[in-house]
Amino acid sequence: MARAGHGVGAAPAGETILQLQDITKEFPGVKALGGVSFDLRRGEVHAVCGENGAGKSTLMKIISGLYQPTSGRIIYKGEERHFASTTESEAAGIAIIHQELNLVPHLSIAENIYLAREPRVAGLFVDRAKLRRDARACLDRLGLSLDPDTQVRGLSVAQCQMVEIAKALSLNAEVLIMDEPTSSLTESETAVLFDVIRDLKASGVGIVYISHRLDEMAEIVDRVTILRDGRYVSTDDFASLTVDDIVARMVGRSLEEKFPDRISVPTEDVLMRVEGLTRAGVFRDIDFTLRRGEILGFAGLMGAGRTEVARAIFGADPLDSGTVELFGRKVSIQSPQDAIREGLAYLSEDRKSHGLAVKMPVAANMTLAHLDGVSKGGFIDFPEEEKVAQRYVDLLSIRTPSVHQVTRLLSGGNQQKIIIGKWLFRQSRILFFDEPTRGIDVGAKFQIYKIMDELASQGIGVILISSELPEILGLTDRVAVFHEGRITGVLETKQTSQEEIMHYASGHARRAPSLAH
Repeated sequence: MARAGHGVGAAPAGETILQLQDITKEFPGVKALGGVSFDLRRGEVHAVCGENGAGKSTLMKIISGLYQPTSGRIIYKGEERHFASTTESEAAGIAIIHQELNLVPHLSIAENIYLAREPRVAGLFVDRAKLRRDARACLDRLGLSLDPDTQVRGLSVAQCQMVEIAKALSLNAEVLIMDEPTSSLTESETAVLFDVIRDLKASGVGIVYISHRLDEMAEIVDRVTILRDGRYVSTDDFASLTVDDIVARMVGRSLEEKFPDRISVPTEDVLMRVEGLTRAGVFRDIDFTLRRGEILGFAGLMGAGRTEVARAIFGADPLDSGTVELFGRKVSIQSPQDAIREGLAYLSEDRKSHGLAVKMPVAANMTLAHLDGVSKGGFIDFPEEEKVAQRYVDLLSIRTPSVHQVTRLLSGGNQQKIIIGKWLFRQSRILFFDEPTRGIDVGAKFQIYKIMDELASQGIGVILISSELPEILGLTDRVAVFHEGRITGVLETKQTSQEEIMHYASGHARRAPSLAH
């Protein structure tokens, strides 16, 4: 594979291409990194592991020029460098795939891939034919049949993730940073990505790989560096460590249990009854019940209709037919505002776009869904807002310097807890959790699981939409399995297995159990 523009292959594989020496980064009230060192060789995949808040993403943003270190040195290809922006680092041959999607919704896939780098005719006009052709070549490498002219706003989160990856590949980088690249991908999409990674390794590209999916790393990772609380812990050959070793170093303790012991016990009291829910071309004849104190799982392959059903119940998307009964009475939900008034809450898989106002402080986000609760005479009572926010920060163990901290500076796990706090303050009685642990480390996952169980123990109904079957099996009471817009079975979690769930998810079940009870 040729790497035009940066001369990959000029140096032998294994040569150090990037060194970070004693990197420190301080934000107001927060020391994100303290004296961290790291090195990357050509032709290797070097994983960086740590809990949310350990400093992984901050370190990567320093490498890519998005952040400037408070102190420390960056040595790139034998020379000390200071990248003032991502444009400078990209020009030098460093590309990053961010965990949080960074695409322009109203532009096409091709325009996003080559944003600010569009091929031009005579240096003036965009060469549309070449733009589409080059974008098509990037998409083909990832096995994507998407039309390069498709607007990004119509894509799923997983498709957007693949476009981000295609964008990074188009840069022909010598150093490629991947921050949670598989967090929203299917197994087949992940397999394609791993083939591309092996191809890049063979051509001498150095890859920094961040993922909380430790089991999958064994396929591609050569070395692993572990960070904890913004400090360096260790660097080892990946093959010399077990997953348990890595987790213990990440969290500073042994973490034998992945899921909490359940304290919630479902009752026979039905909180929600859904019958015949249909949206033409998306899902049809959806029937299920949710009981008080229950965690009900929604499982299925990508595109099976799980999120679409949740969004329709929440009023975010229209329905063609069917009924929703809440707390013993039929309701007509035409908008999210209606749903919120009825006691529903929806925690979106894309928390950055649909769950948080990331440029606002923690306190403002915590009260956003229930401003009446912190207002007097039509004006926000800021001392009361601060008091409310601090209550939920303490209740949910949110790690933040203060409730005035800008939300985007917090880790993914802490951001997720803020969204939960927001809906708890609203006193929601049914919560949809859509991929709640996407991009969250093992320690934070355990905390989120515990919060969900505690909510259920208080009589709140919880619906967990997850692509991770161990998560479904470890946390739910029952699981509704989706296939091509229909529920093919509702299974008792204690009596089922990953194999049986996949049997129903692939549409091969010979007999569906009772769908509503």
